[in-house]
Amino acid sequence: VQLQASGGGLVQAGGSLRLSCAASGRTVSSYAVGWFRQAPGKEREFAATISQSGGTTRYADSVKGRFTISRANAQNTVYLQMNSLKPEDTAVYYCAARGDGPTTKSATEYDYWGQGTQVTVSS
Repeated sequence: VQLQASGGGLVQAGGSLRLSCAASGRTVSSYAVGWFRQAPGKEREFAATISQSGGTTRYADSVKGRFTISRANAQNTVYLQMNSLKPEDTAVYYCAARGDGPTTKSATEYDYWGQGTQVTVSS
């Protein structure tokens, strides 16, 4: 499966963005999908993940209550709705798919990665 992340941009603190992760090659419904982010000079960190059916979601404490992950399997797309954005949310955001197994927060357990999309939150 190939993944294409999009929807990043520049937004003021308190604003919102919706990221999209479009899959091609295979149906995204076969995969658990996660969003990760990497800020300059920092390691890649987990943000959110969703199960194949969409029935299970998990979030990093830093984004819980502000970000919502969802999926539209008919459109072969997974979304990350980001509200109440903070300057510390500034990072390159990546989506990733796990070929087998449940949701996980560990980046090493994901098999496929999209290119990143830049999110910049100004204060």
